[in-house]
Amino acid sequence: MSAAEAAPSRSRKPVEYEVTVDRVRMDTHDTATLFLDFGDRPPEYKAGQFLNIDPHQFPALGRLSAYLQEQKGRKEPQRSYSLASAPHERFVAITVKDEEFIPGLTRYPPLLSPFLVHGRLTGARLRVLGFMGPYVLPDDVDQRTDHIVHLVAGSGAVPNFAILKDALHRGLKPRHTFLFSNKTWGDVLYREELEALERQHPDRVRVVHTLTRETDESRYGPRVRKGRVHQALLEELIPDPGSCLVYACGPAITPWDRRKALETRTPATPRFIETTIGHLHALGIEDKRIKRETYG
Repeated sequence: MSAAEAAPSRSRKPVEYEVTVDRVRMDTHDTATLFLDFGDRPPEYKAGQFLNIDPHQFPALGRLSAYLQEQKGRKEPQRSYSLASAPHERFVAITVKDEEFIPGLTRYPPLLSPFLVHGRLTGARLRVLGFMGPYVLPDDVDQRTDHIVHLVAGSGAVPNFAILKDALHRGLKPRHTFLFSNKTWGDVLYREELEALERQHPDRVRVVHTLTRETDESRYGPRVRKGRVHQALLEELIPDPGSCLVYACGPAITPWDRRKALETRTPATPRFIETTIGHLHALGIEDKRIKRETYG
C-alpha cells in the first residue's frame, strides 16, 4: 500500500447493519452481485469503499468454519467485499467471486464466497459492517487531474465501477479510461453497463479490454486487445503520465506467496498489481498519483 493509501479515511466509524438481500444477480458462472436493502434510510458511504461480513453468523458454515479454525489455529476473520454500487443508487451492492480451491496450489478451501454466490440468498437477512477504505476519489479531484485511469483485473473492477458511476453522476470534470483485463470475454464483469456508460458519455469514458485466453479477440471489436496489459498499451492510453491519477485494483502477491518464497528461497512471482505498477513507474507516473487496492 502506498503512502497516499495509508492516509486515514475520513469516513465515519464502521457501523453494524442488519440488511435484507433484495436480489442476487449471477454476472458470470462464478461471480454474483448481491443487492442489499438497508431500509428507509440508506447509509452514507463513498464509492470505492468496502464492507465486512462475518461468516460465523451463518449456521450452514459452522462445520467448515470450525474445521478451518482448527487447521489454521485461529478464528476465521470477517471477509471484506468492495461495493459495486455508488451512493446515489437505491441498493448497496457487492460483487462476490467464488474463490477456487486448487489442490497443491491453494492452501485452504474458501469459506464464505461460495455461500454468497451460490447460496440462493434472496430474501435472507444478514449482518454487515460498513463502511471502510481509502480507495476513493479525493475531495479536490477536479483540481488534481482531468484524467482518471482505471487499471483493473477480474473482480478488481468492482470498486472502480462504483467510482466511475459516482463520478459521472456527480458531474466531476475528469475523463475516464477504464482498462479491464480478463481471461475470456465471458469473464468480463459489468460488460453491458460499461458499454452503456461509454455510449452515454462518449467524451468522458473510454473502455478498453485485454483478454489473455481468447483465440480470436478481434470478433469483440476494436476496443478488445489480446494478451496482458503491457507498457506499450499504457503508453497509448496514458498520454499525460505527469498529471493523470491511476486507480489500480487486482491480484497481488499474497502473504502466503511471500512465505512460500522464503521457504523455497525463490522470488515470489509478480502478479497483476506488481507488474502493472512497474509499467506505470517506467512511464514516469509517481507513486503519489497511484492508488491501489489488492486481493490474493
